[in-house]
Amino acid sequence: MMKDASKANKTQPKVTGIGGIFFFSENPEQTRNWYAEHLGLEVNQWGSSFEFRNAHKPEEINYLQWSPFKNDSDYFKPSEKEFMINYRVQNIEALVEQLKSKGVSILDDIESFDYGKFVHIMDGEGRKIELWEPIDYIFTEMEGKTTK
Repeated sequence: MMKDASKANKTQPKVTGIGGIFFFSENPEQTRNWYAEHLGLEVNQWGSSFEFRNAHKPEEINYLQWSPFKNDSDYFKPSEKEFMINYRVQNIEALVEQLKSKGVSILDDIESFDYGKFVHIMDGEGRKIELWEPIDYIFTEMEGKTTK
């Protein structure tokens, strides 16, 4: 019986962690360089990927993306907030259906990429939120520099 409960928990539509922190910056390149020089972040053109281990599968590496965006970027629209959070989720399709049934504003269709599925929603205070069902091993296979 415990096995069934454990399996259900792995497919329950929900947030499982933070997938990224995105914020506006007057000069994203300068901001990335400052964080690299002063705080030791490994940066690339998008920001920095933080590497961590999955608590339930310690052999699995997971990632969190930190990214400064140019102040006039449209990526956060329709939100007018200065930041956006990306949440790691499981069972994104069922989660979107749940959110729709509760009247949550879904901004786009679920998009699939090699590294996971994405959709954007608005929270109750007008912040755009990015939901991501990750495929982490793609980043591991890429073997890019990460902040650890």
